[in-house]
Amino acid sequence: MWSDNETLRDLVNFSHVAEVAAERIVGAKGEPLSLGISGDWGVGKSSMMKLLRTSLEAREDVDIRFVEFNAWLYQSYDDARAALMETITAAVVEQAVEKKDTLSAKARKRAASLFGRVKKLRVLGLAGSALFDYMTQGQITPFIAGGMATMGGLLDGEVSGDDLKRVKELTAEGIKGGKELLDNEKPQEKSSDEGSETPRKAIQAFRDDLEATLAELNITLVVLIDDLDRCLPKTAIATLEAMRLFLFLKHTAFVIAADEGMIRQAVRTHFEDVALNDDLVTNYFDKLIQLPIRVPPLGTQEVRAYLMMLFVDAEESLDDDQKEDIRLEVCRRLGETWKGERVDKAFVVGLVSNCSSGLINRLALAERIAPILTTSPNIRGNPRLIKRFLNTLSMRTSMARIQSVAVDEEVLVKLLLFERCGDKDAYAELLRAVNESEDGHAEFLADKEARARNNEAAPPLEKPWNDLFHQNWLSLDPPLAGRDLRGALYVGRESHPIISRADELSSDAIEVLDMLLRMNSSSSTVNDELARLTNQEIARITDKVISKARQETAWGVPPILNALQSLAGASPAAESSIVAFFNEVPSTQIKASIAPRLNQVEWGRRVLTGFLGRLDIATPTRKAIVAAGKTS
Repeated sequence: MWSDNETLRDLVNFSHVAEVAAERIVGAKGEPLSLGISGDWGVGKSSMMKLLRTSLEAREDVDIRFVEFNAWLYQSYDDARAALMETITAAVVEQAVEKKDTLSAKARKRAASLFGRVKKLRVLGLAGSALFDYMTQGQITPFIAGGMATMGGLLDGEVSGDDLKRVKELTAEGIKGGKELLDNEKPQEKSSDEGSETPRKAIQAFRDDLEATLAELNITLVVLIDDLDRCLPKTAIATLEAMRLFLFLKHTAFVIAADEGMIRQAVRTHFEDVALNDDLVTNYFDKLIQLPIRVPPLGTQEVRAYLMMLFVDAEESLDDDQKEDIRLEVCRRLGETWKGERVDKAFVVGLVSNCSSGLINRLALAERIAPILTTSPNIRGNPRLIKRFLNTLSMRTSMARIQSVAVDEEVLVKLLLFERCGDKDAYAELLRAVNESEDGHAEFLADKEARARNNEAAPPLEKPWNDLFHQNWLSLDPPLAGRDLRGALYVGRESHPIISRADELSSDAIEVLDMLLRMNSSSSTVNDELARLTNQEIARITDKVISKARQETAWGVPPILNALQSLAGASPAAESSIVAFFNEVPSTQIKASIAPRLNQVEWGRRVLTGFLGRLDIATPTRKAIVAAGKTS
């Protein structure tokens, strides 16, 4: 199994992007900087963050202190803004303790005061900044803002006792908050260097002390904020707003990893009462992020290399040093793909001494499926989704081995690709065909696979089989039409039920179904056995026979027609289902020889009348139907 977590091992030559980001941070020489690492879920933003940290840690020309902050972990447990402040402060104070022997007394005092300032900012933020604008300087406490809906309830003409009680509570709380703030506005008995502090002054004092401490320590504080796009809009915006407290402080660099699209949606949700156009949302993000870095999407070359490296990493015959040498060569080669170089099976096999046959087969598999995993709308070369695909494949392979189910791994891969990326209705059609087949073959795929492999004589592909994914899937080796797929579907049953005939039918009904499917002519014995079954069992048998009949491509007098005739005579419901089936049979499949057979029974004559009403029915078939009608 392959780990789904971020990694320090660069398998697709992303290190150069991390190096560029590291150069920008070092090159800022203490000037404030904010970077945004963006990309869709699972493309490797967290791994890019780790690669960036590794690159910075390897540099000797700058002293860097790292702070890792995951807002998602604090969601619903703490105020994200206060948590970010405390995390940053703890890192600075810890650094100050380590360097206390080289710091001045004033610098030590300033560093020690940072925790006290964070506590005060917590109190100011949670107790409320005041009730009125002239008290708050434009701020509203979360408590008062949260009660606005109750206040608004007084204006809708539906005032209840609970409303009045809530207003009293809010008023009392507001007066208390206002009094506390007014007390804060009064000069306090403090040392001369602290002076009196309003909330605004407290924030500025915190910034000043932090910036001065960083300068005294001669370090650059690099704050790595990850998983912001996992947060609810409120937490995401609160974290971004908290960043504003630290942004543009000297000796700081903020690196934010997030899906830019989700952050933009969070901004829209947060300011839902304000008419925001795309430009305003963009401006909000751009004011926070000075240097945007997007994780490059993987092309076919990178997906192929990524798959091959995952297989190399899982190869037990190779030691860690060999795997690392191969990784470095693959990344070097990826850096040369712009001039026509390729990372393919031949290249990787050439890097592995005494390459095992198992690894060679897996490298060949990677080469075949890489284009589909790159272009499939459901995967699009996403590294995390590719890992999950391979982990599911590994689990099913193990399940087959443990349960002694004979199955070809390449068949498992092809079916799993279809399950993950194909049209749901088309996949259901495949399942139905296998479940209803006596030998587990999906015979309807034969013409489709032939057409996808450039056999012009095969019928043209129709939706959804004619889109790019399904055509590529049909042409992918091995062909499936002539294979028993029951074992492969059995080990994948966690995603779909396996429904066999024995699950739905009594033993007597199963025997009758087998007799129907073997009929080559009419049989009174079969008709008598059908008469002994319940209407419910006849209905289930009819569905299965019709499913088998759908595999026919020429309707003259195929053997399955005998089964349909027997069923139609067994119950009115079965007759209606069979008439409906024939009404859907394409005109091109209807042959003249069917007319005399259907003309023998009343329901058959109704079907033939329907055929005559079609404008595209073949002339010989039309003439045969007319002639049969004259004899009845």
